[in-house]
Amino acid sequence: MKSIVIHAAKDLRIEEAEAGAVEPGQVEVAIEAGGICGSDLHYYNHGGFGTVRIREPMILGHEVAGRITALGSGVSTLAVGDRVAVSPSRPCGHCRYCQLGQQNHCLNMRFYGSAMPMPHIQGAFRQRLVAESWQCHKVATHVSANQAAFAEPLAVTLHAVNRAGSLLGKRVLVTGCGPIGALSILAARVHGAREIVATDVMDGVLKKAAEVGADRTINVAANPEQLAAYNVDKGSFDVVFEASGNERAVRAGLDVIKPRGVFVQLGLGGDISIPQNVVVAKEIEMRGTFRFHEEFGLAVDLINQKRLDVSPLLTGIYPIDEAVQAFEIAGDRNKSMKVQIGF
Repeated sequence: MKSIVIHAAKDLRIEEAEAGAVEPGQVEVAIEAGGICGSDLHYYNHGGFGTVRIREPMILGHEVAGRITALGSGVSTLAVGDRVAVSPSRPCGHCRYCQLGQQNHCLNMRFYGSAMPMPHIQGAFRQRLVAESWQCHKVATHVSANQAAFAEPLAVTLHAVNRAGSLLGKRVLVTGCGPIGALSILAARVHGAREIVATDVMDGVLKKAAEVGADRTINVAANPEQLAAYNVDKGSFDVVFEASGNERAVRAGLDVIKPRGVFVQLGLGGDISIPQNVVVAKEIEMRGTFRFHEEFGLAVDLINQKRLDVSPLLTGIYPIDEAVQAFEIAGDRNKSMKVQIGF
């Protein structure tokens, strides 16, 4: 089978690999669609992120969906031919955090396409993938593989909503409207947000934010005063989802959040400084959010039930042999929102 392998920054290759044997409790999935994530782009453009570096060739990818082609012994909940979205999250189930129900913090996590441990955890950008049966969630007949591949990034935003708490009737600000920011809008809406304002520095992505349900969009590069106007009576928003990782966005969000509001940080970035006096004086709750676990099944259910529509966010599908071009396009925010590989 073919797989997409990163060797170093800008060194992406299509290579042959063995699918591997299907063991008891496992299934083989013919991968049909895979979304390029921000972490994939970091590996491609920079050879890693932060202290995490590529130290050996690694198959990329973790946003995938496909069709089951073989079953291991003991698998009774799935059948050959079933269409599934595959969760890339494989916690050990035994460490202290798994036992606390915090599987996203597993000490022995095997998350597809991760260079954190050595040897690296190989990813899912391959034509055939052997996975545990419990990773696979059935996809409705009316849902395409391309839509199903959105389950993973949607699960990230559903976990962020879990971290925020109830959004029923709340006013929400989303800063940074790439794929995660846009999916945060969908997640907030389906969880009862009354009003959603989205900000970015690019009109193209703000247009997509409006398409998926933002009540108002603001280009803070061109019109920063429009966001600043929400800093009335100490703030206007109950919850902020910060999806850019940009220091200016963090500070702007802290300015317009209400006292005792919840500030959820999704975007990754380097070290930044924050106005601590604002956090203290307004009693702001700042909460991180990292990956997901049980939210993956909910993401598939929401897509299956047509409770939300991820289709507007898909801006390109490239065959596996054009993976390098796909990664180049995916890294250009002027041209793309979510780029996927067709396998």
